[in-house]
Amino acid sequence: MTSRRMTSRRMTSRRTLLKGTLCGSAAALLPTPASARGSGPFLRLPAPAGPYPVGMRTVHLTDPARSDPWVGGVRELMLTVLYPARSVRGFSRAPQLTPAEARLFAAYAPRVHPGLPQPGAVDWGAVLTHGYAGAPPLPGRRPVLVYSPGGGDSRTLGTSLAEDLASHGRVVVLVDHPGDASQVELPTGMRTTVLTGPPEPATFRTMTDTRIADLRFVLDRLGGLPLAPVMDRTRIGLYGHSAGGTAAVYAARDDRRVGAVANLEGHLALYPTPAGFGRPLLLVRTDGFEGAAGVESSWGDLPGRRVLLTGASHWAFTDYGSLVPQLQSAGLVSATARTALVGTGDPVGTLAGVRREVGTFFTRHLR
Repeated sequence: MTSRRMTSRRMTSRRTLLKGTLCGSAAALLPTPASARGSGPFLRLPAPAGPYPVGMRTVHLTDPARSDPWVGGVRELMLTVLYPARSVRGFSRAPQLTPAEARLFAAYAPRVHPGLPQPGAVDWGAVLTHGYAGAPPLPGRRPVLVYSPGGGDSRTLGTSLAEDLASHGRVVVLVDHPGDASQVELPTGMRTTVLTGPPEPATFRTMTDTRIADLRFVLDRLGGLPLAPVMDRTRIGLYGHSAGGTAAVYAARDDRRVGAVANLEGHLALYPTPAGFGRPLLLVRTDGFEGAAGVESSWGDLPGRRVLLTGASHWAFTDYGSLVPQLQSAGLVSATARTALVGTGDPVGTLAGVRREVGTFFTRHLR
């Protein structure tokens, strides 16, 4: 991976760009043993590299002040909160997806990303995180990082990066955006995405505005979350992938609670972004994403650290970055599909680079 100041290139078409924003995902690869269960390959998420074990809790929020733009009624959100744990003895690792979510994801994934395995080829419900559900938090007050996934993705596809950030001493809040997320299991029932293809400009604007409001609502409610005693709300960062990176920058633009923002290949042409953004900004893109030129152009002269991931593509920022190479090794994903999704580079090296850049950035600016 190299880092450098990026030069502007010709914008890609709006359709190509929005197709890229529909989903987001990234991480890296571990060896894939054969499944003893006969349900396809046994997929592993990469372990976090920090000194602390990771606890995990799921939180349901409702915002009575807002109506859900997709289905009406009170706006609901699901969060996953990851944090350094005091001990994980006696607690179990949480699955990446609930059984109901796994069934829907199996049907959804190959429609959004042609080339991913068809339903029945992979037991997505068997993929475990490295977070221990309900483990007690390590005492102390820690920086808070809030994550927004790519358009069409659920929060669970940002697990690997979040676990690593938490294992180094941060509290990380993964936010689902029901309505555009592929699937979200709420206490009131399952929500699936309203997106059936690249959104029209009006739909994309609604999606972005809703995400901005969701993120600001989460910031409003941090003090009432179960992990609030270990959250230092004077040190808050936002980060996001693709449409989530777009929302993170715009949410922070007029919110002084946010001390730093990391945008992982999110487009910034929807609203004006002041050249003097006023907060530390990390802008990361890949060399293999077909919409990269448009993304880079939309960043204009924004000040901040700019990083180029070589040998990578758009979804290498998410857990697809580790899962897709394993699926290719098992003969379930072609080389062409792997290249389009996550690139041709070494997934372990890509993961290490993303972790290093994002982790170092927040350590430097949320002291």
